Amino acid sequence: MKRINALTIAGTDPSGGAGIQADLKAFSALGAYGTSVITALVAQNTCGVQSVYRVDPDFVTAQLDSVLDDVRIDSAKIGMLAETAIVERVAQRLKRASLPFVVLDTVMVAKSGDALLSPDAIASVRELLLPQVSLITPNLPEAAALLNCAIAHNEDEMLTQGEALLALGCQAVLMKGGHLSNEESPDWLITRSAQQRFTAPRVNTRHTHGTGCTLSAALAALRPRHQNWQETLTEAKAWLQQALLHADSLEVGKGIGPVHHFHQWW
Repeated sequence: MKRINALTIAGTDPSGGAGIQADLKAFSALGAYGTSVITALVAQNTCGVQSVYRVDPDFVTAQLDSVLDDVRIDSAKIGMLAETAIVERVAQRLKRASLPFVVLDTVMVAKSGDALLSPDAIASVRELLLPQVSLITPNLPEAAALLNCAIAHNEDEMLTQGEALLALGCQAVLMKGGHLSNEESPDWLITRSAQQRFTAPRVNTRHTHGTGCTLSAALAALRPRHQNWQETLTEAKAWLQQALLHADSLEVGKGIGPVHHFHQWW
């Protein structure tokens, strides 16, 4: 089996359920070697975000150069970018690196409702990053923010917005339907050639902290081993479903706890 080197570019989570920590756990659980670039130091836990310290954009660039100059990167995941200057630096380095696969998790708001991306940076994400990435994974509020429109309330509107995001230049869009009130949690994968619906029963757990980070990291870890995004998403969602089903077995925090990244072993 090919050894996969995966890179995550994101913020931190001291409680270990989201951000860089969740990404590295997902990489490891799925057999990829994890490397990382930190964009923000986030004081957060299962109850919310207490403070954000944005890393200087020059130091973000230095981290990117350190990794990309030395390590073969087979796939990357981008999460929290915090501000416009960091978005610009990451976009510049990605253009130079020409990585095979880049998954953009359009992180804007934490599960607790706390903002993780400055409003003025949304335009930079849309204009500088979207045209460079292989796949974006917005939830419904994030898709609406990127398109400056109302939040989708049904799957037809999800598809329309997914097509609009695809037109902005990315290679594929995964519209996540977790905010819909359906018994299932429908996702739509939209590519240049097809639209495919993926569903899974909603798991009866409140412990969903880091679900978006974990899914996008799983997609980055698995994509080099598959022929397309359809195959990749099928495996990633099956693994995440089990991580959610086992989330209640963890004893982490007083609020919205994390999913169980290592459910296969303990």
